[in-house]
Amino acid sequence: MAPRQILNSRAWNRAKRGYQSGVNIVLGITGSIAAYKAADLASQLVKGGHSVHAVMTRAATEFITPLTLQVLTRNPVLVTLEDEKQSWKPGHIELADNAGLFLVAPASADVIGNFANGLAPDPLSSIYLALPRSTPVVIAPAMNGKMWLHPAVQRNVARLAEDGVRFIGPAEGDLACGYQGIGRMAQVEEILAGLGI
Repeated sequence: MAPRQILNSRAWNRAKRGYQSGVNIVLGITGSIAAYKAADLASQLVKGGHSVHAVMTRAATEFITPLTLQVLTRNPVLVTLEDEKQSWKPGHIELADNAGLFLVAPASADVIGNFANGLAPDPLSSIYLALPRSTPVVIAPAMNGKMWLHPAVQRNVARLAEDGVRFIGPAEGDLACGYQGIGRMAQVEEILAGLGI
């Protein structure tokens, strides 16, 4: 399989022009205390005229409820493959086929590892693997600084970057674990500015 088209700055700017309004966005939310920021991010994207489809890992539901994201996005939230029983067509494949942008915020080390290694234990990872190769992918990591700097995580990040995935953050500051340093999810405004929408 060919690697995801790497978007250099010129290609990324060309892709962003299509984002001015009405983009179909798959917003992935993973298990992190930063998951609460996904509510604001989803709300801002919807206010910007975009269609947002939230996909959560089970761990994310420990930090924010699917109902919150369903109300903010005005779309059903996918957490497990069991949620797809309403249709004959697998929902995760349909979301992948129709995505104009795949954004994961926050992204845990676990999900970054799944993406980098082609693993699909949940709908979010399945959607990533089923995306058309031309779909832009943006990841906003959030984790403890030691986890972020671990060689295994950095290998996974490098592999995804080679595949054309863009990273926004992580930022430095106070971390939920009580440490200070790198690992915070980028602020919603920074993520939106990085997307150009």
